[in-house]
Amino acid sequence: MVETVKQVSQSAFQKNLRKAERHLSNACPRLGDWIRDQGPCELVPVTDREPYESLVRAVAHQQLHGKAAESILKRLTNRFPSQGFPTPMQLTRMRVTSYRACGFSLTKTEAIRGIARGILAGQIPDGTAAVSMSNESLIENLIQLKGIGKWTVEMFLIFTMGRLDVMPVDDFGVRAGLMHLYELKEMPKKDQFAIRTDAWSPYRSVGAWYLWRLADARKS
Repeated sequence: MVETVKQVSQSAFQKNLRKAERHLSNACPRLGDWIRDQGPCELVPVTDREPYESLVRAVAHQQLHGKAAESILKRLTNRFPSQGFPTPMQLTRMRVTSYRACGFSLTKTEAIRGIARGILAGQIPDGTAAVSMSNESLIENLIQLKGIGKWTVEMFLIFTMGRLDVMPVDDFGVRAGLMHLYELKEMPKKDQFAIRTDAWSPYRSVGAWYLWRLADARKS
């Protein structure tokens, strides 16, 4: 049976995850112990999703639990039942009251409308163009959009682009995970991440995934 390009890509990504687990375990024994307890990394980026849709979804997830964000997104997509996701033009034409009815705040509403206007104006690269851009270039390009900060772009880089060396130091869960990992008395400051996690490169995204799992485990 001949593998499709997508299957080959997924297989290569899984091999990289296994390399990442070994690298992280060697770079940080504490993290290595947690990797053995947690098991293999289950990061699965949605690489066939366009940047436009990914950014809208990331905005929905800002400062919200995943289930709450997905519920809001479902109310949005249910307004357009004949298609998978609303087009940029449809989002620019939606009334503010309609966004509010879905559960979006005014700030998120403006951010999403800004993303839609950005793609229509050619400010946002499509998926093909984004592949050839560095993490730094994508961050610099996309944070020009109103309501899009570095964290939002980092989520896009990890969960859509499948970039393996991103450490979202502004993320609450990642900071909580690092605090638990090193048994710190308080949340680590941003400048502490370089000291604690630079050795995790080039697989810091996978390290962040394990920090999220650790933070979740300590909640229960």
